[in-house]
Amino acid sequence: MNVLSNEPIGRLWYGDIEINYQVANRERVTPRVLIKVHPDCRVEVHAPESATLEAIHHAVKQRARWIAQQLAEFEAQLTYVTPRCYVSGESHHYLGKQYVLKVIEDSLLPQQVKLLRGKIQVYVHQKNADVVKGLLKEWYKKRAKDVFQRRLEALLPQALWVVAPPTIRIQTMQKQWGSCSPEGRITLNPNLVKAKRDCVDYVILHELCHLAEHNHSEHFYRLMAQVMPNWQVVKKELDDRAAVFL
Repeated sequence: MNVLSNEPIGRLWYGDIEINYQVANRERVTPRVLIKVHPDCRVEVHAPESATLEAIHHAVKQRARWIAQQLAEFEAQLTYVTPRCYVSGESHHYLGKQYVLKVIEDSLLPQQVKLLRGKIQVYVHQKNADVVKGLLKEWYKKRAKDVFQRRLEALLPQALWVVAPPTIRIQTMQKQWGSCSPEGRITLNPNLVKAKRDCVDYVILHELCHLAEHNHSEHFYRLMAQVMPNWQVVKKELDDRAAVFL
C-alpha cells in the first residue's frame, strides 16, 4: 500500500491555513480529480493522466474549504495522541484491544514481554524507557510474524489467482501498512498487529490483489470488492487509527 509517488507537490492558502498536497500515482484509473485528506494530515490528489498541473491545482482550490475543515479535525485528533513514556499504566494495543502496560523490575528473570491477565507485562533488570520500548518493539515483530502468516494462510483460498503462497517480510514503516514488490514479495508493517483482525486481513488482501494487478486499476478494485466487499469501511477505520498505531 504505497500511498504516494514522486509526483509534484502543490501549495495554496485558504485564509491563514496552508494546504500542501501531493499528486498520487496516476496509474490508478480515475475519470476526475479525487482528493483525500489522511489522518496524518497528508493531502493526496488522484487525477487522470490527461489532467494538467494547473487543472489539478484549480480542483484543489475549489475544495480548499473542505480540505481545511478536514485538516482541522485531524489536527485536533492528533493533539490527543500522547507520546509514549513506556511506564506502567500506559495503554498499548494488540489486535484491536487495549492492554495496560506493566513494567516489572527483576534482576533474576530474563528480560522479556508477556501478555498475561489482560496486561502486557515487560520484565526488565532495571527500569529504563528505552529498554522497555526495545523489548516491546521486538515483541510486536514476533507476534506480527506469527499473526500475519496465519492470516495469510487463512485468506489464500479467496485469492484464486495466487499460484504459490508469497513470502512475508516484516519491516517497520512510517507511513505504510504494507507493500508488494514486482517479484511478488509482500512486506507488512509490524505495527499493523495492533489493529483489529479485519484490518490485518484488509491489508493482506490488498497486497494479494497486487499480485494480480500491481497498479490501482479498475481490475484491482474489482478484485478487492470480490474478496472483501466492505474494504472501504475497514480501510477508513484503519486510517482513522493510524496516528495511534504507527
